[in-house]
Amino acid sequence: MVLPLLLFLVVLSSAAGAARGQLKVGFYSDTCPNAESIVAKAVRDAASSDPKTAAILLRLHFHDCFVEGCDGSILIDGGDSVEKNAFAHQGVRGFDVVENAKRQLEAECPGVVSCADIVALMARDAVALANGPAYDVPTGRRDGRVSNLSLAEDMPDVGDSIEKLKSKFFNKGMTAKDLVLLSAAHTIGTTACFFMTTRLYNFAQGGGPDPSIDPSFLPELESKCPRNGDVNVRIAIDHGSEDTFDDQILRNIRGGFAVLESDAKLNDDPDTRSVLDSYFGVLSPLFGPSFETDFMQSIGKMGKIGVKTGSDGEIRKVCGSFN
Repeated sequence: MVLPLLLFLVVLSSAAGAARGQLKVGFYSDTCPNAESIVAKAVRDAASSDPKTAAILLRLHFHDCFVEGCDGSILIDGGDSVEKNAFAHQGVRGFDVVENAKRQLEAECPGVVSCADIVALMARDAVALANGPAYDVPTGRRDGRVSNLSLAEDMPDVGDSIEKLKSKFFNKGMTAKDLVLLSAAHTIGTTACFFMTTRLYNFAQGGGPDPSIDPSFLPELESKCPRNGDVNVRIAIDHGSEDTFDDQILRNIRGGFAVLESDAKLNDDPDTRSVLDSYFGVLSPLFGPSFETDFMQSIGKMGKIGVKTGSDGEIRKVCGSFN
């Protein structure tokens, strides 16, 4: 009876593993072969009417993953208490693009493709749209059944100290290097003057700007975001290269041309500064790390935070509501 019992345990263990499931590239190749092309087309269509689509979708992926994990919790509508209404998610957009893709996917293969996977795939397509690196996205995520704004309280914030930023990343299984590389996603996109007020006018005791801002850059920032001006005006985060995915954002941070306070702080900490410097050494072009390769690794790692697979979660019919 020993051998049959062992065989039974092996089978039981295998079944449990299958129930938990795991992410894999091409997860929908049999169940919904056109899934990724449908998502990619939805991204291209959105970008044709809004040139900021790439940055919008990349940010949506980050904000989704850093709360309950990459489970589409940020997409849920319905009342003041849902996650998307959290202060930390101000200005996050792209929900309509996700729903557009979801409607097409439900028409082609109902109940198969999760909203969480749509968000992750759209981020990949967004990076490619901005001339960034092409990378594979393992799929198989399922959608979460929880969406509460209180759970977004620990989102990284532009005013956080570098120690707090590192801690928030560490709590998600990410490193100081991941913090630098995912901050580099700011190479595309804009920010509101609302997030610049303190840095420009009340940073130092008694008032005044952040001294880390290059003196030649300060007048430009002040002209775009004047004291007592419209805080909803948006400005490029990557000075001089706002529409192209490249390493200019890292050069700006090192040179005092960072727009966001949180980006500037990456140059103040030994751990994060060493990551920045590693891409710009004398021998870096030949023997140094590749910014694009490292970014792909970091965003791939982020895309696995707290994922639900197998029998966990659900596959929503509509991304804005639970089944």
